[in-house]
Amino acid sequence: MLWCHHCSKTVEVGERVGRQETCPHCGWDLHVCYNCQHYDPQAYNECRESQADRVLEKAKANFCDYFAASPISMRKGVAAKHQDVKSKLEALFKKPKD
Repeated sequence: MLWCHHCSKTVEVGERVGRQETCPHCGWDLHVCYNCQHYDPQAYNECRESQADRVLEKAKANFCDYFAASPISMRKGVAAKHQDVKSKLEALFKKPKD
């Protein structure tokens, strides 16, 4: 099981996640840095696996041989933050009712 980095829903996966596998809920790629247990925004190249090649686009499918599905979402709070910001902006620019 892993959490989709995009929609934050759980996805049942096998032992290995293929490069072309997508989330059944939102359709985003699953074999991405944000879904890997080695992803760490504080680490060099944002990866704790020292032998892994650098991946520039963390949200797109990649060929990393060290990918290991993470049981927790590294970006779980991102969707909530985006929704919170969006609702605040909508409230700010809401047209007054006559």
